[in-house]
Amino acid sequence: MASTASTASTHGAEVLVASNRGPVSYEVRPDVGDGSLHAKRGGGGLVSGLSAIGSDANALWVCAALSDGDREAVRRGVGEPGVRMLDIPADVHADAYNGIANSVLWFVHHMLYQTPLEPVFDAEFRRQWASYEAYNRAFAQALAEEAAEGASVVIQDYHLALAPRMLRHLRPDLRIGHFSHTPWASPDYFRLLPDDIAAELLGGILGADRAAFLTQRWADAFTACCHSVLGPGIPSGTRIGVHGLGADADFLRERAHRPDVAERMTALRAEIGAAPDGGARKTIVRVDRTELSKNIVRGLLAYRQLLDDHPEWRERVVHVAFAYPSRQDLAVYRDYTAEVQRVAEEINSAYGTPDWTPVVLHVKDDFARSLAAYRLADVALVNPIRDGMNLVAKEIPVVSDAGCVLVLSREAGAYEELGEDALTVNPYDITGTARALHQALTMPDGERAERTKRLAAAATALPPAQWFLDQLHALDA
Repeated sequence: MASTASTASTHGAEVLVASNRGPVSYEVRPDVGDGSLHAKRGGGGLVSGLSAIGSDANALWVCAALSDGDREAVRRGVGEPGVRMLDIPADVHADAYNGIANSVLWFVHHMLYQTPLEPVFDAEFRRQWASYEAYNRAFAQALAEEAAEGASVVIQDYHLALAPRMLRHLRPDLRIGHFSHTPWASPDYFRLLPDDIAAELLGGILGADRAAFLTQRWADAFTACCHSVLGPGIPSGTRIGVHGLGADADFLRERAHRPDVAERMTALRAEIGAAPDGGARKTIVRVDRTELSKNIVRGLLAYRQLLDDHPEWRERVVHVAFAYPSRQDLAVYRDYTAEVQRVAEEINSAYGTPDWTPVVLHVKDDFARSLAAYRLADVALVNPIRDGMNLVAKEIPVVSDAGCVLVLSREAGAYEELGEDALTVNPYDITGTARALHQALTMPDGERAERTKRLAAAATALPPAQWFLDQLHALDA
């Protein structure tokens, strides 16, 4: 790739999105002897947004090749229209993605460090940081090559915090936005980072015309970090914005009533079983990745506390917990997944009976089964330590068949929009969460239905397509 791009590209994309993960991934088909590639298309807000601007908008998505199949597709020249996949060297990507983005930036913004022992910013960190810079530079150069004069570029998330400034140097004519999908750390925690790294991260995002966040809280924290690290004011003139990503109600309701979801509901009902009097058992549902910030273990401990404090719920309630493995190439995530399974098994061993399994735990990702659990939920438990938004909190009220009570951490971004109609918990408070679960299970049906209706309305106020279009419009303003 060229290191500079001072004139508009002959490709001339008018709208560009940049993100680590793209809308398509590839795998070499092991069942086909000719080594053919199989393409798998993804979904989400960016996909919806790009489709909403229309096929004649001359849009391009720039993303990284993440797998061997992706890299093989790049080498063979296989690709999707409107997508440019970057074959960044695997070792550089691993250092940037796992070494910095997931093991440093994610930990800082979600406040996950055990500070007596970590972080340690040593020579190995500096080596990985150089890869993070190279990774961001590859994106900036590709965007500079592909963008038409004055094009709009929306760069996504903590993986690409340096790219806006780099792109600004290469193409000052572009309108550049950056969107953060994570929380943003307070200045005191953000300043765990070395001073020069903290300044580089902030300066990278300030290379954008507009930096946007999921909630006002995270936007204010970013501004406070700029003041603390760089001095008063936002020296670049970067505008700060907020766009609270909502659930896609039409898609969720249609998808939740397909036959495969009905099959999963039947299977789940069999696993849940009936109460001793023959009636239906109550369900407390959570659906998460086994991400450290999701706080699954404390959720299980709160459920155990509920069974201790209110033995009348034994055999009358089941905790349906879906904990889908995440980032298993990092040891700390493997250990956390194992702890989730250990605590669930401990609860089942201590309290279970031949006719009652207190915790129904599934660790294999299955979207149809997740939707089935959404529909069956009496209570939704969403108790993250910190979360940029948390769409599960918004999705469950949208598809719940009989209405559900949302028990919600005050540290989830969704709390800003849903807190008034949820039961709010401190994510570290086990006894407080157990009390909230009991309150949720005993809430009158009428109140539960009214709360669910208001939650669903708030959750769908800014659907993914509109969320993306609003960012583009604000960048053009």
